[in-house]
Amino acid sequence: MKRALVVVEGTESTKELIREAGELAAGVGAELLLVHVTTREAFSEYATSMADIPERDVGYSTERAREGARQFADDIGTEVFEGLDVEYDAIGALGDKEEQILDVAYERDCDHIFINGRKRSPTGKAIFGDLAQSVLLKFDGTVTITTH
Repeated sequence: MKRALVVVEGTESTKELIREAGELAAGVGAELLLVHVTTREAFSEYATSMADIPERDVGYSTERAREGARQFADDIGTEVFEGLDVEYDAIGALGDKEEQILDVAYERDCDHIFINGRKRSPTGKAIFGDLAQSVLLKFDGTVTITTH
């Protein structure tokens, strides 16, 4: 492993995954990247709610959404690695989660992706889709999926 990408969400299981990936990356001297993706739907909802505040003339741009996502990843990394000697870069992205995760992985030349999956039946995966499964099938490298 030379460069690992960890998909960041705000769950305790994701924090455990980040900690394990960070310790592994530090142990082998690999770079560690943390990415959080804000979906277009979440961006749209937040932008609409910001526009509904009449006293404030604050816009919510795509650049602010990406920076917010980057800051979220950085905040989680800071929390998880407090007191540990683990270095990482935080990345924020906006759009379709699968597409953005794969884009970042390929743009940054990652050879390993760490992602939390959901426990679903095969029927549930077929009906609702599964992000971790899609990343596993489309990424040309190692993918570590954890479920809790």
